[in-house]
Amino acid sequence: MDSTDVFFRHLDLNELTVTGVTGDTKLKHSATPVTIVMPQVLRATASTNVIDAIAHQPGISQLTTGGSISKPIIRGLGYNRVVVISEAVRQEGQQWGDEHGVEIDGSSVGSVEILKGPASLMYGSDAMAGVVLMHPQPIAAEGEVNANVSSEYQTNNGLLGLSMSLDGNQKGFIWSASLSGRKAHAYQNKYDGYVPGSQFWERSNRLMAGLNKSWGQSRLTFTAYHLTPGIVEGERDAFTGELLRSSASPKSYSKSLPFQQVKHYKLVWDNTLNLPSGYLKAIMGYQQNRRQEYEESMDECELYLKLHTITYDLRYITDEFSGWKMSAGIGGMYQQSVNNGEEYLVPDSRLFDFGLYATATRPLGQRWTLNGGLRYDHRRLHGYGLVEDGTQRFTDFSRHFNGLTGSLGAVCNISPQFNLRINLARGFRTPNMSELASNGVHEGSIRYEIGTNTLKSEYSLQADLGLDFSSPHLSAQLALFANRIDNYIFTHRIPVEIEEDYLTYAYTQGDARLIGFEAGLDFHPVHSLHFSNTFSYVDAQLLHASADAKYLPFTPAPRWMSELKWELFHHSHITVNHHSQPGVHHVHRSLFNNLFVAIGLDSYLKQTHIYQADDTETITPAYSLLRLSAGSDLHVRGRKIAELYVTADNLLDKAYQSHLSRLKYADANSVTGRCGVYNMGRNVTFKIVVPVNSGK
Repeated sequence: MDSTDVFFRHLDLNELTVTGVTGDTKLKHSATPVTIVMPQVLRATASTNVIDAIAHQPGISQLTTGGSISKPIIRGLGYNRVVVISEAVRQEGQQWGDEHGVEIDGSSVGSVEILKGPASLMYGSDAMAGVVLMHPQPIAAEGEVNANVSSEYQTNNGLLGLSMSLDGNQKGFIWSASLSGRKAHAYQNKYDGYVPGSQFWERSNRLMAGLNKSWGQSRLTFTAYHLTPGIVEGERDAFTGELLRSSASPKSYSKSLPFQQVKHYKLVWDNTLNLPSGYLKAIMGYQQNRRQEYEESMDECELYLKLHTITYDLRYITDEFSGWKMSAGIGGMYQQSVNNGEEYLVPDSRLFDFGLYATATRPLGQRWTLNGGLRYDHRRLHGYGLVEDGTQRFTDFSRHFNGLTGSLGAVCNISPQFNLRINLARGFRTPNMSELASNGVHEGSIRYEIGTNTLKSEYSLQADLGLDFSSPHLSAQLALFANRIDNYIFTHRIPVEIEEDYLTYAYTQGDARLIGFEAGLDFHPVHSLHFSNTFSYVDAQLLHASADAKYLPFTPAPRWMSELKWELFHHSHITVNHHSQPGVHHVHRSLFNNLFVAIGLDSYLKQTHIYQADDTETITPAYSLLRLSAGSDLHVRGRKIAELYVTADNLLDKAYQSHLSRLKYADANSVTGRCGVYNMGRNVTFKIVVPVNSGK
């Protein structure tokens, strides 16, 4: 099953409960744009990391650095404007950096909710673009012990992946354990050959234990995630134009200089207490993120950032009374960031914030549902001063920020087939420490960055209009949005050279506006045949700017995705044999069940809306990528013993550069004149998932 299916099958999805909006609510009653990526979709999708697995959803893109690092982009906005929730707490891992990905093991994710638009009401500062909620694998049913083993191989970069999990539920005592690992050598394309530095190792584990009783539930979860990605520098030989390579083989899985070492540890205590008129949730979390960069030596790191984060969330959600369903809560976090390396980009710092919020949902008549709420946030930031070799590197400073946000929306079920959604939301984001106080070389951006500690908070006001239609043979969806952001923070070049061979950029701000839409159409003349199409578009501009600086950088190109899928078998067939004894039925079971074959075309239009000032961006030509995929459940004697998937991405081996690839701006090839490093060429993924269910 391809991920675009989730965008269309409203008849199945409308009854699902979503948790990321104003309290738990049915998807059909949510005025906020929400996309749900189901478990079977995640399993069937070929990817190199968890963000890559969801980046084909309408309105969702990824900013990439090689194959292992991806940052989510929602409707043209990313970095600290997107909140990622994992294990019920916000993921905190120095996400302000260009080359800082999301430290989450994709095999531990059961399903994903994507909120598009300001979600500060529930998540406070930083949720201006939206929220990506990574839900864990579901708990085993009472009396069951389940095991799961999955493995995959990718032909282009030799990716080898193995994941194992075991979980159980015995008289309300629930537990699970998982272990996974991935490794890949350098990827290749027909222009660059193998790309040095694109190899990576990924290792992770997860342990959970808890109680699931009539009074509620309590879970304690620990996760550890280690990623060792190479750093793609893109340097070329001046005479041949080829990428400079280390002495190691391009097919080596071993690390080579330069590289990063990223470690993320998380401990979460998640509690739910059932009350007579609702339930109370209390969530506490501790995270530690370690980020090291090795450039000259395998033993000594130049940059070493360590981030400690404590998060807390206490909320009460009522049962429905007199048509009303309400929730209220308080949440926030404490952070401390320290430098343990030889190089500095941002100062040591600490952060404390809290937010108070309340939401409400109420139906009006038989067709309308209203929902909305208000929130107040307070955040304190302190950066510590530093004198280095007699020079003031960082000055000591403190900033306080306050924000008032909210949303108001309505859903009209015009008919059983047709829904109308309207929402107006105000978002809020405080500047991060990099924007306020950076003073050093940012290797990920290949420039010297200077913060501005007088920056104001960003505020956004976004309007959404959505139309959904579902019928037995046709499904369609249109989602329009318009977003105005005051005090949008960005970098601009200044004519001062602080560090040799590095351009100097400083943070500033101005007003911006973003408009766009996602449209989809799925035609299925018969149940087994689906022809689906989606189109995503965003136009992001800086207001009152010069002609060469009016478009915001890293705005996704318009994208059209089309797929034709044929589902061959769905269920076992039961027939009556009239020649046998009365009442005896013969079951004809297929070896392959839920078998599908699909062909897809992902077309990216030419992106001419670029930030031209200081040669920051260049126009990206249009390109199209052909994809073939197939999958099936394997049954023996009526019991599923495995899931099999094969996907061929970029089937025609197209040489292309994504507009959101940071490697697009690496060194030029002196022989061909091509600039930067190209994306991965043809890649075939083989995946097998083996479930083991003990039964009750």
